[in-house]
Amino acid sequence: MTDARRRERDVKAALEAVRLRCDAGKRREADPVGFAHRYETLADRELVALVAACIAFGNVKAVLAKLDDLLERLGPDPSGACDAPPALHARLRGWKHRVFRGEDIAKLLAGARSVQREHGSLGALFQIELAARDSLRDALAAWCDAIRDAGGLRRDGARRGPAHLLPDPRGPSGSKRLMLFLRWMVRPADGVDLGLWDVDPSRLLVPVDVHIHRLALNLGFTRRRDLSWRTTEEITAALARFDARDPVRYDFSLCHMGMLQRCPSRRDEVRCEGCGVKPVCIHWAPRRPRASAKVVRPPG
Repeated sequence: MTDARRRERDVKAALEAVRLRCDAGKRREADPVGFAHRYETLADRELVALVAACIAFGNVKAVLAKLDDLLERLGPDPSGACDAPPALHARLRGWKHRVFRGEDIAKLLAGARSVQREHGSLGALFQIELAARDSLRDALAAWCDAIRDAGGLRRDGARRGPAHLLPDPRGPSGSKRLMLFLRWMVRPADGVDLGLWDVDPSRLLVPVDVHIHRLALNLGFTRRRDLSWRTTEEITAALARFDARDPVRYDFSLCHMGMLQRCPSRRDEVRCEGCGVKPVCIHWAPRRPRASAKVVRPPG
C-alpha cells in the first residue's frame, strides 16, 4: 500500500470515528437546525430552517437566543403567520440580530411563503431550477432571486442587512449559510438533517465556516486561506474521496468537534488532547529527523 493510500485510509477512519462519537441528539439542540425539528409540516420546517440558516453566523448562543425570540413572535403556525405580510411585519417589529432587522426577516419569510404557495414547496422550485440549469450554483442563485423578488428583499439604501440576509451564490464567497440550509433539506433524515427534498446528496457542497476551514487546512484538504466558492469546492472534492454519494456526511460532527475543541492549528498538548483528528493532523505528523551534515575529509 502506498503512503497516499495509507493516509487516505487513516483519514477516513478518523472521520468515521468523529462521526460515530458525536452525540447527535445533544449537539442538535445546540445547533440552529434543532428549531426546524420542532415543527411537523413541510411548509413550517422549510421556513424555520431557512431563517435559521440565514442568521446562523457569529456567536452560536446569541443565534439560538434570537431564533427563540423570533419563533415565539411567529407563534405555533409559522407558515400561517407568513400568509399575512402586514401582520407578519408587525409581529417582527423591533426584532434585531447583528445587521438584520425584523423587517428583513419578514420580507424573507413572506417571499419564501409566496414561493411555497406558487410551487407547493421551496424544494419543488429548487428542483425545477436545478433541472433547468444543471449547475448547483446557478440553480441556487435563481432560487434565491425568486424569494427576494416575491418578498421585496433588496438592498435598502446603505443598509447591508436586506441584501446580506439571503446570500447571492454568484459572488465569490462559499455561501456557507445556503450550503447549510441545503444540507438540512437534502441529506437523508438522520436525527439532524431532515431529508425533505428529493435531490441527490452527491450534488451538495460542504458549508465551510471557520471551524470546517481550519480542520480542512489541518487535514490537507485545501491550502486556500479564503472562505471562497473555490475553497468550498476543493474541500468538498477532498471529502468526496471518502464518500462520493454523500460528501457532506461529516460536516455536522466535524463542525461541532471544531467548536468544542477550539482548534489552535498548531501543536498544543493541552488544547489538542482528545481531538478526533489529531492522529491525522498535519501538525502532529511525525517529524523527520534533520539530516546530519556530511563531513568531508581532506585527501590523504
